[in-house]
Amino acid sequence: MYKEVYEKARKFMYRNARPLDMARFQYHFESGSREAVLEALSCYQNADGGFGHAVEPDCWNPCSTPLHGSTAGEIIREIGCEDAGHPVIQGLLKWYAGGDCFNGKTWEMVVASNNDYPHAPWWHTDSVSSCHTDYNGTAQIAGFILRYAQPDSEVYRLGARIANEAVEALESSELTDDHTCACYVHLLEYIVRAGIQAQFPCEKLERLLREAVQKRITKDTSQWGGYVCRPSRFMNSRDSVFYPENKELAEYECGHIARTQLADGSWDIPWGWEGYPEAWAVSRNWWKGQVILENLLYLKGFGEI
Repeated sequence: MYKEVYEKARKFMYRNARPLDMARFQYHFESGSREAVLEALSCYQNADGGFGHAVEPDCWNPCSTPLHGSTAGEIIREIGCEDAGHPVIQGLLKWYAGGDCFNGKTWEMVVASNNDYPHAPWWHTDSVSSCHTDYNGTAQIAGFILRYAQPDSEVYRLGARIANEAVEALESSELTDDHTCACYVHLLEYIVRAGIQAQFPCEKLERLLREAVQKRITKDTSQWGGYVCRPSRFMNSRDSVFYPENKELAEYECGHIARTQLADGSWDIPWGWEGYPEAWAVSRNWWKGQVILENLLYLKGFGEI
């Protein structure tokens, strides 16, 4: 069953995926190189080191923004890049150090220049969305900085401060947004990968995230056809610290992925834009490549492909 799922998804990728996502697919499943992914990713990087140009498919803003930077950082994390000196990584660290779109506490995910280009309504400046929380994006940006910046640098000290403040904020408030919760999960992963757990309250962070993840995952699987939170939002293998408490649903998701694949090899995108119909048609196809990667990596992590 899963072999057929993979083959159908593979054909969709070769027929439709943008070069960046094709490079990611080839890296994970066809012995492609990290450098090919980074080379494709660099095409979305601006001269100032930041990222734009719809590397995050729901926002076509070409300007450097934290939203695009956090998306690029997650791709770098996904491929397990260890080369902190790589120009792509150094450029992004330089952009964060410059302070653009930083208010002293968090990086601003919604910026005014978004309004000038096709974008999802939740990335418009006057939008109201549950994902517009202080640490959506910011928590994982802090983690990226801690993973790749030099410990004696100003930007590293900034990342450390923001990480500690993010944990303090988490302790005093409940996580009500799935995206923000995932950003905290990535913060923890970055800290662990950097081997700096002793420098941060990681036991507290893990305990709080275990509780939050259990609350955020949608338990009613009959709702999984819509825009809901499934285990794959927070894990993609049985080695995850979040697996034991969510084992049944995590295992169930493998079958769910197989059962909901469309005939063309992709999966449905359970959201859309208001306005920009032509741009959304393009972005929807880009998102299909992203969802294919997420689903296949989940199946791979659980040993199904």
